[in-house]
Amino acid sequence: MTGAKGKPAALVIDDEIQIRRLLRIALEAEGYAVYEAKSGQEGLTTAVFRRPEVIILDLGLPDMEGTEVLKRLREWSKVPVLILSVREGVQEKVVALDMGADDYLSKPFHPDELMARLRVLRRHSPLESEESVFESGPLRIDYFLRRVTVHGKEIHLTATEYTLLRVLARHEGRVVTHRQLLREVWGPDAEDRSQYVRVYMNHLRKKLEMDPAQPRLIKTEPGIGYRMIAR
Repeated sequence: MTGAKGKPAALVIDDEIQIRRLLRIALEAEGYAVYEAKSGQEGLTTAVFRRPEVIILDLGLPDMEGTEVLKRLREWSKVPVLILSVREGVQEKVVALDMGADDYLSKPFHPDELMARLRVLRRHSPLESEESVFESGPLRIDYFLRRVTVHGKEIHLTATEYTLLRVLARHEGRVVTHRQLLREVWGPDAEDRSQYVRVYMNHLRKKLEMDPAQPRLIKTEPGIGYRMIAR
């Protein structure tokens, strides 16, 4: 999404006011419209409403870890994220990149290098149209609030059930294999535990379907996987 006067929008999520000021000066000089957030929750809210083209994220935030912000952001958005942190350890970098960060730059940093990295991210990560709310027939998923409703009634899901539903919704209309579901919901070490999918799919259907024995939202593709019906 573009900011004021058609400028590309950048969101800075960092609790240090000096860093936010420095980044604002550098980003505005590069032609960005800049939005700021000093906490993880504020950053997530701003991301939903402003739809920035890039996000610069600190790991050490006052209300939650930056990795948790990244995890929640990746549930619905592919916006390029550059981690900017004082943490220089290899493990911190590996975790952040594995969780969906696109780049990692340690503090202190040179503004010219930061701008160059952002230019690369924008070239290599074209944004698709993204929505923070998914709707299919009576089903509605608010990814930001993590709220699921069917026919307007809120449905309470466990964390695993919610993740399973989110994966199916992201691939609406397409078959998602048992192996893919196991990998995305339980991790790569669970790819041979197909019973996990069957058990949790039964739980999910009991909560979402009018008649779990005759599912209308999530169809079984025998021997292959499951498919959320596109509506």
